[in-house]
Amino acid sequence: MAAKKNPKGIEILLVEDNIGDIELAKEAFQDADIQSRISMVRDGEEALDFLYQRGQYRDSPRPELVLMDLNMPRKNGLDVLSIIKEDSCLKDIPVIILTSSESDHDISSSYKLHANAYIVKPSDLSDYVTLVNGIKNFWVDIAKLPPRQRTTPLKSGAFL
Repeated sequence: MAAKKNPKGIEILLVEDNIGDIELAKEAFQDADIQSRISMVRDGEEALDFLYQRGQYRDSPRPELVLMDLNMPRKNGLDVLSIIKEDSCLKDIPVIILTSSESDHDISSSYKLHANAYIVKPSDLSDYVTLVNGIKNFWVDIAKLPPRQRTTPLKSGAFL
């Protein structure tokens, strides 16, 4: 039985401070042709501002999936994950830790804080496209996410 595709697409928040990884992610999402809008912030404080719609992110869309690095300036990914999963308004948003760390401590800590998945970042475009296709296959085509409201249509791999 084939998975039913989600015609509405998905809102994704990418929390990443490394410019090279941001560019790799942008290319991979475009190559994967995923119906989505990817918003991007550069550190944990910006992620929380985005999620709580504060300051310049007052009109930000509510993400349906968060892809987050662990090692970031101002507030690290574990701190942000803890805040998300302890907040009754945010805890239903799936959070995938997408980091270069292969530390057992980071992996265990992430799952103890209720990360939905822990993935070590690929270093080349081909592997990143494979990763994005895996995310698309599960989180867009198979998984049922909590209902959301959308005001604008999504385009394939559109970055805000």
